[in-house]
Amino acid sequence: MAVLTPLQIKNLTEQAKQSKGLIPKSVLTPLLNTLQCDISTLLQALLPVATSFSQAPISQFNVGAIAYDKTTGNAYCGANLEFSHQALSLTVHAEQAAINNAWINGAQSVSVIAITAPPCGHCRQFMNEIAGADTLKIVLPALETDLQSLLPHSFGPKDLGNEFCLLALKTHEDIAFPEQISHQLAQQFMLAYAPYSHNPAAVEIKTASHGCFYGRYAENAAYNPSLSPMQSALSQLALAGLTLNCVELTSITLVETANGHNQKAVAAAVLESYCSDCVLQHVLVK
Repeated sequence: MAVLTPLQIKNLTEQAKQSKGLIPKSVLTPLLNTLQCDISTLLQALLPVATSFSQAPISQFNVGAIAYDKTTGNAYCGANLEFSHQALSLTVHAEQAAINNAWINGAQSVSVIAITAPPCGHCRQFMNEIAGADTLKIVLPALETDLQSLLPHSFGPKDLGNEFCLLALKTHEDIAFPEQISHQLAQQFMLAYAPYSHNPAAVEIKTASHGCFYGRYAENAAYNPSLSPMQSALSQLALAGLTLNCVELTSITLVETANGHNQKAVAAAVLESYCSDCVLQHVLVK
């Protein structure tokens, strides 16, 4: 079993904050060599880094997850994110956060995911949506298994006639965006995953001194585990060690399609959990 020192964990956590939860290959490779272990063992050792980003005011149960993309050699942290005074269904689970983080950072596959606790059914279903789910390895504190073993007789994208899975790179048809939509937000919109509602959506959170944070809509064949763009963006904010209450906001913009929009109410509900007085800008495109 590989063990990192408290100082290593502290330094790695600070590095991860700066990169919004990304642990690059350039950091992982020296650790693999120093600890003389495989990637699954290293991911387990790094879980305290991911767990440190947890914001769980309701459950007080902190969960961390790290997704690994063997193609790039990068790892992506995730942690559970709960919203006070809102429905528990709006919670972002650690596994969702890790996969979302990989997706936002351009990963097109996840081969291994390490988690501090066994994944709930909600998370198993969310993981089943990604490309390569049939070979996804899952590393738990006392068990190494795979998603197929944890989710037998599964229901997934192909059962709804969808051959295109989450993480597989595909953009939507060209859309004319209004001037108030930044190029970066337009790009996030084009990469959103909405094969069932056909309502791609994305969020941009602009801050005065911490840069911009983005989120995309990620649907699921079982519908309920879908991740809204606002949840996606706030998860990225949490992975930088921040909340809306501790940053100076410039603007928050949600963009979605005019003929299928369904994200405004969810975005507003999530934002109500914070004391921010920033107005949500809602833009519809055709």
